[in-house]
Amino acid sequence: MIKKLIIPVFLLCCYYSSAQKYFPKNDGVKAENSNYTAFTNATIYASPTETIQNGTLLIKDGKVVASGQSVNIPDNSVVYDLSDKHIYPSFIDVFTDFGIKKPQRAERSNSPQYDASREGYYWNDHIKPEQHAIEHYNFDAKSAKELREAGFGVVNTHVSDGIVQGTGSIIALAPNTNDAERILDDHSGQFYSTRKSVTSNQAYPTSLMGTIALLKQVNYDADWHAKGLSEVTDRSLEAFNQNKSLVQFMDAGSKMNALRFDKVGDEFSTQYVIVGGGDEYEMVQAIKATNATFVIPINFPDAYDMEDPFLSQAVGLSELREWNQRPSNPKVLNENGIKFSLTTHDLKSPKEFKDNLLKAIEYGFDKTAALEALTTIPAKTLGKESVLGKLKPGFYANFLITSGDIFDKETTLYENWSIGDRHEITPMDAIDIRGDYTFTVSGQKYEVSISGEITKPKSKVKTASHELGSKVSLNDDWMTLIFSGIDSTKQDYTRLTSKIITTNNFNGVAILPNGNETSFYATKNVKEDASEDKKDDKAKEENTPKVFPVTYPNEAYGFTELPKPETILFKNATVWTNETDGILEQTDVLIKDGKISKIGQNLSAGNAQIIDASGKHLTAGIIDEHSHIATAAVNEAGHNSTAEVSIEDVVDSEDVDIYRNLAGGVTSIQILHGSANPIGGRSAIIKLKWGESPDKLIYNNSPKFIKFALGENVKQSNWGDNVRSRFPQTRMGVEQVYIDYFTRAKAYDAAKKSGKPYRKDLEMEVLAEILNKERFITCHSYVQSEINMLMKVAEQFNFNINTFTHILEGYKVADKMKAHGVGGSTFSDWWAYKFEVNDAIPQNAAIMHNQGVVVAINSDDAEMSRRLNQEAAKSVKYGGISEEEAWKFVTLNPAKLLHIDNRVGSIKEGKDADVVLWSDNPLSIYAKAEKTIIDGTVYFDIDRDKRMRDTMKREKNELTTMMLQAKNKGLKTKPIEKKEDELFHCDTVN
Repeated sequence: MIKKLIIPVFLLCCYYSSAQKYFPKNDGVKAENSNYTAFTNATIYASPTETIQNGTLLIKDGKVVASGQSVNIPDNSVVYDLSDKHIYPSFIDVFTDFGIKKPQRAERSNSPQYDASREGYYWNDHIKPEQHAIEHYNFDAKSAKELREAGFGVVNTHVSDGIVQGTGSIIALAPNTNDAERILDDHSGQFYSTRKSVTSNQAYPTSLMGTIALLKQVNYDADWHAKGLSEVTDRSLEAFNQNKSLVQFMDAGSKMNALRFDKVGDEFSTQYVIVGGGDEYEMVQAIKATNATFVIPINFPDAYDMEDPFLSQAVGLSELREWNQRPSNPKVLNENGIKFSLTTHDLKSPKEFKDNLLKAIEYGFDKTAALEALTTIPAKTLGKESVLGKLKPGFYANFLITSGDIFDKETTLYENWSIGDRHEITPMDAIDIRGDYTFTVSGQKYEVSISGEITKPKSKVKTASHELGSKVSLNDDWMTLIFSGIDSTKQDYTRLTSKIITTNNFNGVAILPNGNETSFYATKNVKEDASEDKKDDKAKEENTPKVFPVTYPNEAYGFTELPKPETILFKNATVWTNETDGILEQTDVLIKDGKISKIGQNLSAGNAQIIDASGKHLTAGIIDEHSHIATAAVNEAGHNSTAEVSIEDVVDSEDVDIYRNLAGGVTSIQILHGSANPIGGRSAIIKLKWGESPDKLIYNNSPKFIKFALGENVKQSNWGDNVRSRFPQTRMGVEQVYIDYFTRAKAYDAAKKSGKPYRKDLEMEVLAEILNKERFITCHSYVQSEINMLMKVAEQFNFNINTFTHILEGYKVADKMKAHGVGGSTFSDWWAYKFEVNDAIPQNAAIMHNQGVVVAINSDDAEMSRRLNQEAAKSVKYGGISEEEAWKFVTLNPAKLLHIDNRVGSIKEGKDADVVLWSDNPLSIYAKAEKTIIDGTVYFDIDRDKRMRDTMKREKNELTTMMLQAKNKGLKTKPIEKKEDELFHCDTVN
């Protein structure tokens, strides 16, 4: 195996050593430089874990020839003595758009564009794997200089435009050569993002879940095309298949998107290299489980200006924590064994990179790991670990020459060599006057500290009792220092100037505030012994910033530890069983192993936690059949049918409305797609397990549902005149959409079942599930004529509608609903908020119920969802429904509609322990949920909630103080901007 590796490396070296330049150059006499260059007496970091003291680095023709302590230096060598200097491999950034002109945004149109603008390519303009960065690349000397000064020698660039963006190129940042040598690889990887192309106005997708569905469909279509079964030529799919062997870079931009798109990759056996968002520390175990290599930006947020006590109230705890915790992200990732490289991506300028990197190190990021994240890991990510990232024979001569530890604030970067091409950043012979001095002027002693860059020093001047305003400058070997008097209002300045010969002791001329001229003397303060270093280390350790612990989720009301299932015995409760037993007085309920274990009187406790529920009410948890909380997207509005999208792909487990719902006794919800189209997307049925990852919220073996919609929204009558171009535009057209799509789905299903090859179509797959009675429809509805229409369409294709939601004219067709077998999930008393609901009445739920329809009361609203107990009570008032039946409207009945009543919805032995302990009759406006339990785990406790509020108040106050201190230290701050959380509804387009 070793021989197999040595031979190609040897041949590669021979190739580069013998390669001849064949292109003409019109620049005079042609003479090739065949000299070696040797750097001697340096501390050489041959790799992040291999340091050579007093070593020699030998390079030739842009490659490392040798590195070590005993290197034979050929006679024809240019030798540089780098005593007291350090040599590091230069940095590699695997995610840039270097040299690529920013894509020009397409001219906006008044009406949406639904079809692709290209022929011969994929049907969606945002899929552009045929795009190659090399065809758009031009060397950008200014950007290259900025990157070199930040320590980078090689970058991987791409066109940042589209969902599939095509291939990238690896570019050396050599300043004095040509692109033939700079371009190290012109097909370095395939790039993806979560964003659409700016060069096209094509509407689809309009949402994150649409992006995920589109990416899945591309993979299915590419497989179909690769098998030679496609009947059309598609240059995009051809390119996509050709690029599969390359590294696949996914610009996720956040921890949640990293998890979402990693799942897409897993489905198609693709391991993405994930470009993160810097928030991975918040879900580090889930991030680790992806097994992905990450690319991590270090764009840390500035502190808020918290001086105004009223404005500061608008800053949430999560924003305060982000400022405090985000610099620790590299440390946390490294300590958890996650491979990652660092990037300048998301920084305003590469000039910010060093300061942010040093900040990460200040927060505990290991220096060796930092060097790995900038050299060997990015090299391996690019598949170039045999030529990049180290200073060993055969590797590119990409290196940095520094004055010392590259991760020390005071270290100077002298030179950056890229493929053997030298770029001077700071002259090596520049005089370094940085340090601590005692200046004596006219018998007065001043303590002077000079820091910053060698050529751009900064100064601090102090007397025994005051710090004085000062400014220092260095011009060649002449220093000028100006400082004010103790009373700065008098504007009295002392001016010093000196020619610097040695930086230990020097003297010069001082001009005093009164104009008199005198001499001054400067003596450098030298540490006496190693104990001073120990003091500095101790002081550094003591000054390590305090980082607040991450909670689950990492925001207000997050848990310091995820709660665990408990064995709980409720004693003497009033138990609303929702079963034939009805309401049981003075009854005990035992919860064990996440289930309702026993119901009865005088139950024994064992090791259970005993809760005295005397005078309190125990019920099944509330279930909201129609909700839009806990999701990152609601509508995919790009087509009139979007059955291919799924809310399960975009569940947001960190939405604080989950916690608010728990405080209102809600334990399960169905997150529905909106009503932007006749055929919407698939829903997610979740348990509100606050603090868990999205996947752990979704019901195991969850019933399959999809959202359909009728009425004004789907025919775009309320979208505005400029966007009313998509079919259908009438209620008659809506019916034809259903008939057309189900006819197509029927044909697709037949082709699939025939055993012959078929193109997998995600949209048709879902609609075929409906025809095969494997997926249920929840339909947004208002007007009786449309309700009748959809039931007839379903019967035409031999299936039933499962639920009409909203159904505000359900009282008009309740008998027909009963005959069809469809349930109704309605509002208690909403009406007249648009024309088609003018006939709504508060007796609607009662009338449908009395006709034998399974009725639920839903919210469709983040605020109402935490008061569904009171919404259920309105049916007692308006419709004369009994309290027990009204309570089923928000518990057992929605469970039936969602086909989860075998698990939840009532208090019955063997069912999931999803229960709520109420302080009063749950239908009372005075009732409070004291404990909300899911699968035997207490996710809301009213007493714990009070303690958490006190803790959060103290934490916010301490973080506010830390931000005020940051401002006082002169650190950059930003103004407070009040953020309004968007509450999603059926008609929200995102």
